[in-house]
Amino acid sequence: MYDHILLPTDGSDATEATIEHAATLAHTYEATVHVLSVADSRNRFESPSAGIAPDVWRESEHERAEAAVDAAIDALPDDVETERIVEEGVPDSVIAEYTDDADIDVVVMATHGRTGLDHYLIGSVTERVVRQSSAPVLTVRASDDE
Repeated sequence: MYDHILLPTDGSDATEATIEHAATLAHTYEATVHVLSVADSRNRFESPSAGIAPDVWRESEHERAEAAVDAAIDALPDDVETERIVEEGVPDSVIAEYTDDADIDVVVMATHGRTGLDHYLIGSVTERVVRQSSAPVLTVRASDDE
């Protein structure tokens, strides 16, 4: 049923909640877990008063994305086959595009469970992926400790 599982990660603690689910699916279906992190291309700090140059932002985002993928792969059991992907762009769009391009069967993502003003202001990458994805999206609620 599932040959290719997508595990998007931003490097946050919320990813930990998804790793066990992705590993269980991978073991059950002998599937490959594609671990994807997106270096966000939207530098929200480009104004002269913000103090972060575009090239510094881009480098920092790539380093964060590389580290996020490494950490998630390290946390998966050794017997789970993995693919390592780092892309640049707008996270929800890149995740949805990769889902199509790689023939992903299921996406496993964390949700923070934000509500009210936090949800309105911050939005949810997971929510946007659910709306855009051609594959089913398994959402795993991150712990309330965060």
